[in-house]
Formats: sequence, C-alpha cells, structure tokens
Amino acid sequence: MTSSQPRPVRLGVQIAPQHADYTSIRNTVSAVEALGVDIAFNWDHFYPLSGDPEGLHFESWTLLAAWAEQTSVIEMGALVNCNSYRNADLQADMARSIDHISGGRFIFGTGSGWFERDYVEYGYEFGTVGSRLDALAVDLPRIEARWARLNPAPVRDIPVLIGGGGEKKTLRIVAQHADIWHSFSTPEVLAHKLGVLGTWCDTVGRDMTEIEISTELRHKTTAEADDLYELGTTLFTLGISGPAYDLAPVEDWIAWRDSKNAARVLAS
Repeated sequence: MTSSQPRPVRLGVQIAPQHADYTSIRNTVSAVEALGVDIAFNWDHFYPLSGDPEGLHFESWTLLAAWAEQTSVIEMGALVNCNSYRNADLQADMARSIDHISGGRFIFGTGSGWFERDYVEYGYEFGTVGSRLDALAVDLPRIEARWARLNPAPVRDIPVLIGGGGEKKTLRIVAQHADIWHSFSTPEVLAHKLGVLGTWCDTVGRDMTEIEISTELRHKTTAEADDLYELGTTLFTLGISGPAYDLAPVEDWIAWRDSKNAARVLAS
C-alpha cells in the first residue's frame, strides 16, 4: 500500500486514564474532540503503566460509555481492550451498547493482554503469551457471532482493531478478523511486518487492503511519520497522560494530518 490509497489520514489520541481525576479526563476528551481529533482512545488496565504505580487510575469500559454520551463526533475505543478479563459474549454486548450510546462511533480495539499486575491483583489467570493469544483467536469468532445475534444489532459493523506485532499468531489473527491493525513499529519494522501480514492474508484468503494500518507516533519525528505514511499507515495514534494532559503535540500532529490530507486531495 502507498500514499495513493483512498483512505484519509486520521489521528487518534490515547488519553491514558492515569494520574488524573475524572474531571480532567472528561475535559481532555472534550478538548481533543474540539480540536478535530478523529478518535479518542484509552487503555484497558487497572493500574498506572508509568509513574507512581499506586497513582490515580480509572477503568476503561465505563469511561468509554461516559465518553460516548459526552461526545457527538469523535470515535472512541480502547487501545486496547484486554480479552482475558471478560467473557467473549459479554464483551460483544458491552461493545454493542456503547455503539448505540455513541450513535455508531465505537471501535472495538482488542488484544491478548500483557500487564501481569492486572491479572494478579484482580484474580485472573495470567497464563502465557501463547495461551492468551490462543484465547483471543477463539474468542473473536464468538464476539462476531454474538454481534450477529444481539437485539438490537449494533448500529454499524463495529470496526475491530487488533494491537500487536507477533508474526506467528497475532498477525494471523489480524488477517482473519481485523479492520485495523495497530503497532508501535518504526518504518523499518513496519515494512517487514507488512510483508508478514500480507503472507497471512494470502493464507487466509483476505484482501490486505481491507485492513487499515495504525501506528503510534510517540517519540517519532515528522520524517518518520512521513515514511510510515508512505508504507501505508493512515491511522496515527498519540498517547498523552495525566496529571496535566499536554495538547500541544496533539495540535502539531493535527496540522501534519491536515497537510497530508490536503496534498492527497490535490493529487487526486
């Protein structure tokens, strides 16, 4: 895929629900929507991932339901949900409900889970990387089947975002189920991973162009972002954290996004 593909560039901001009170998180969601960000993400953990490990922290899904009611334009989801914490059919039902609350703006971001403290503290079996990925492979068809049976049905075909870059299992699951694939890749790594994903798509009979490529921007330059775009990335994510959510980088990347989309229009 190249920069000539039909998808516009989108920017997602991951508002880490750590080290901040709820009012600050809520105000930040409103602020990024007002700035024109395309997607507001959080993460599905129970404790901070950086800073004071005992710092302020809020749960993902309840926040997403509140964001769905609070906002009117921006899409939302977890980057990413932990499949291990909840029954697959329950996840589908929760996703459907938030999709309705939001009027069809929910993205089902999911992954196999990795932060051991979440499991230990909340009494979930941690297992192994392999067993958690095997569970994700089993559960995604259940989630999709439940969406087809729910009454009322989801507002739209809920986009499935899968995070991770494992070449033997994760990218196979991406090829089978994902509308969006997310990673933290450098341009060099992304070029390789796209080759692996293409092979898996061929194996499972999937058109790879159906999958939107998403990549994290933190610690990257605009030159690196340009390279990621040329490789096919059209969804770029930027993580920000409390206690004071800095929106200056968000504004900078919005300007970059808009410049890419303007050039795309001129070239069409």
